[in-house]
Amino acid sequence: MGWADVKAALGQRINLEGIVSSAAVLVKDRHLALPHVAVPDIRYMDWTELKRKGFRGVVFDKDNTITVPYSLALWGPLGSSIERCKSVFGNDIAVFSNSAGLYEFDPDGRKARALEGATGIRVIRHRIKKPAGTAEEIEKHFGCESSRLIMVGDRPFTDVVYGNRNGFLTVLTEPLSLSEEPFIVKQVRKLEIALVNRWSKRGLKPTSHLLLPDPFHCVNDPPPFFFMPCG
Repeated sequence: MGWADVKAALGQRINLEGIVSSAAVLVKDRHLALPHVAVPDIRYMDWTELKRKGFRGVVFDKDNTITVPYSLALWGPLGSSIERCKSVFGNDIAVFSNSAGLYEFDPDGRKARALEGATGIRVIRHRIKKPAGTAEEIEKHFGCESSRLIMVGDRPFTDVVYGNRNGFLTVLTEPLSLSEEPFIVKQVRKLEIALVNRWSKRGLKPTSHLLLPDPFHCVNDPPPFFFMPCG
């Protein structure tokens, strides 16, 4: 394992930007951690309905959203949903990850190219880890405002906070596999999900989205909203 790989492994375990952002969410912006839609995985998403509602593209997180952690290949059972997504949105789908494509941990783009080759999905190169940063790089890639894009990820305090803060429609999935995750990531994930479930039960609502006032319209066989297992 080279230095870049070691650095990436450590960085994915300790996200300082995420820690700072989480503190702000806990204090005053709890609603930002609540997704517009929560599903077991992307197979539950109705891509055709989302397109009909006016969305122009989909942005996927990588680890535990479309691949198992540290893999550069699509998780097999999601293949049919990805193909449906491609048939609806064409080339307007992309990966925006804190691993593959992040200059800090993928400086030569090797991981990004490998993931693109394996999935047929473009990986957006970027410099700042979620949840920090703006949507500028993503908007430039898609050629539209983030309010017309869908952010899909498995972490409330990372993917969802970033997406809500920048105006995306946010979709939270359950992790594909916990067996490969480091212990500290599992514990942080449990805390995140416990907090989101608690806030939701107490009546806190996610930020509204003009294109999709009723999130259940884009879900096939919708599961109970939000109350996800803690691992």
